[in-house]
Amino acid sequence: MRVLLLAATIFATGSALANERAPIGTGVSASDRPNTAERPIRFAATAPSGGVLVIPMAGAGDLSHVPAPLRDDVTRAVATAGFKAASDKTLSLYGAGGYDRVVLIGVPQGQLDSAALADFGGRAAQETRTNALPVAIVAGGLAATVSEPAAHVAMGATLGQYRFDQLKSGVTAPAIQPITIVARAGEAAYGRELAGVAQGARMARDLITLPSNAKTPESFVAAVRTQFAGVPNVRITVLDEAQMRALSMGSMLSVSAGSRHPARMMIVEYTGAGNAAPLALVGKGITFDSGGISLKPGAGMGDMKGDMAGAAAVMGGALAAARRGAKANIVAIAALAENMPGGNASRPGDVVRTMNGQTIEIISTDAEGRMVLADANQYAIDRYKPAALVNIATLTGAVSTALGDDYAGLFARDEALAGRVQTAATRSGEAVWRLPLHPSYAKDMESPVADIANGTTKSGPGAGRGAHFIGFLTPEPTPWAHIDMAGVDGTDESLPTMPKGARGFGVRLFDALVREYEK
Repeated sequence: MRVLLLAATIFATGSALANERAPIGTGVSASDRPNTAERPIRFAATAPSGGVLVIPMAGAGDLSHVPAPLRDDVTRAVATAGFKAASDKTLSLYGAGGYDRVVLIGVPQGQLDSAALADFGGRAAQETRTNALPVAIVAGGLAATVSEPAAHVAMGATLGQYRFDQLKSGVTAPAIQPITIVARAGEAAYGRELAGVAQGARMARDLITLPSNAKTPESFVAAVRTQFAGVPNVRITVLDEAQMRALSMGSMLSVSAGSRHPARMMIVEYTGAGNAAPLALVGKGITFDSGGISLKPGAGMGDMKGDMAGAAAVMGGALAAARRGAKANIVAIAALAENMPGGNASRPGDVVRTMNGQTIEIISTDAEGRMVLADANQYAIDRYKPAALVNIATLTGAVSTALGDDYAGLFARDEALAGRVQTAATRSGEAVWRLPLHPSYAKDMESPVADIANGTTKSGPGAGRGAHFIGFLTPEPTPWAHIDMAGVDGTDESLPTMPKGARGFGVRLFDALVREYEK
């Protein structure tokens, strides 16, 4: 008996030590700090008499927004520098008219749309980033295609000053003096209509930029919950793996099978239009994509921490709509999993069953995004009967080959929905380009043992084949579209509203798309 008790004690102690020594990751947080504070946004009817002043110019001869005391100085500086005031180009004057610095920024001629206004504000924020003094942006009287143009300038300034520095020690606190938007109107519209869009985009950028040892399906859920706290008319549901198994979501579960981090499906419902059928936004949320058993090459694999950018986009878009009280119903679904080559990982050649009963032969475990979207789409259709369903995902490298980093690829089997997405893309400044769903893709994706294969060994239109796979498993007649954002999820150089790094692409597009569905 003593021997048994001793053995049991040793076993229990050993188990405790094993558990103590085997945390998920290091068990030590990389940082407990938030990002450093950004400049607050203010509005004023008149420009201050000092600090930094930013002035828009639509061509070298445009002095319409230049205060009278500065016009001679600006005219001389423009002539001396040969400044053409082309769109997004800048020229600085120092010590002119009592200002520490005057920044001239070129804007397009004619009426400015919402994207151009935001770009002006974003460039102003980036150009004055290192100035310690308060910044004022002249935004009154801008000719625009939208009402309250100063509100869009303010949103751009908010997005342009984004930074992610929470993981760096010894960071020197940047300037926190305010950015003042100089205009007689726009403050209320910014707070009511656009501040939530900026919040959604910044949330998406934070999530994408976080390294994957600080970002799992569960922590993604927790971070998004925090952002929605207190927002009215929102309901959040999270499915765990046992619930997914009960729903026969074999496609999604096949992706997380090799990871110690269990999959989650996060559903955010926003109700702003009574009993109307909702718009469903479904995003790929692979918190890290190693490729699984079909392991990716090491070069560039670290970028796969951002393979959940689609999930971040749908959550950011839903947050923007909910914050402004959109007159629409929205269901945003994040299909969250980590794709790792563990002992229980799916293998090439495996066959799995989806929620709708169809089967998939896995050709490559690195074609995992389409797998999680298949079950998430079926759940959205069964549970919510949506008016339309739009997927967004960093799905294929092939779309980057086709469209570079200028456009996301758009696939759709419903012309009305495609038109709405294209309109939203134009209005938001987040561009898409329509690509075909050719009938030949069905032949390419045939499987001898299952209803469809998740890939093929043949060369060819990888983005189109991926889109066909998702559409094949998304039952008609639900209007469906798919956005492949793999080429536009990040930027290697600062754009006006997007500092180098994660773009948070899709948040502004979805905000504009929701407006297409408002009652």
